[in-house]
Amino acid sequence: MLTDNDINLLQHGCSLLGIAVNEDIVNRFDRYGQMLIEANRVMNLTRVPEDQMVARHFLDSLTLVSVWKPAPGTKLVDVGTGAGLPGIPLAIAFSQLNVTLVEATLKKAKFLGTVVDELHLDNVKVIHARAEEISRMPQHSHAYGVVTARAVAPMSKLAGWLLPLVDRRGFCAAYKSIDARSEIEAAGEDISKAGGRLDRLVEVDVPGTDIRRLMALLVSAPASRR
Repeated sequence: MLTDNDINLLQHGCSLLGIAVNEDIVNRFDRYGQMLIEANRVMNLTRVPEDQMVARHFLDSLTLVSVWKPAPGTKLVDVGTGAGLPGIPLAIAFSQLNVTLVEATLKKAKFLGTVVDELHLDNVKVIHARAEEISRMPQHSHAYGVVTARAVAPMSKLAGWLLPLVDRRGFCAAYKSIDARSEIEAAGEDISKAGGRLDRLVEVDVPGTDIRRLMALLVSAPASRR
């Protein structure tokens, strides 16, 4: 259960990101946190301590809004979502998004389905599939306005999984550590082979913390930023 300090941090962090938070949103984050803690006892979902969950999971996931403002009806797919990050926090905060969670491990996918049902996240669906599999499925080809991945794989592999999913006006957002610039720059040829280009690298602060994240934004090539 979120403590008063956790709730204050969540509300303050969301305010800094320009995200409006009401009681229902706080309650959903609270229950999601409880479910993460309970499930983590029997499966490897996270190594983050309970008292750092709001900052290192919830607010970190929401930093996408530092580079993009969600629009109603946008289709977002979160590849290799694991415990549902960043997809579930984004879906909780922005009910107007249509979020698809892709997870290769069956027990994790079942956990995500339980979270979606219990939190009544009508804007979320879960797909049990490997990242490289869904990128080859025709129904998902260039079908999403936003494609996310957080701590999934090196950029040399990630580009080939994400870029086939993004539509011509959309973008891929890879959540990377602040020291990942060399990894991303070294993957330039792999990004090109996957049909895309690195649009920009953005350093973002996780609000209310001293954590800094590097966001790598990829687009299909040729493409223009909207």
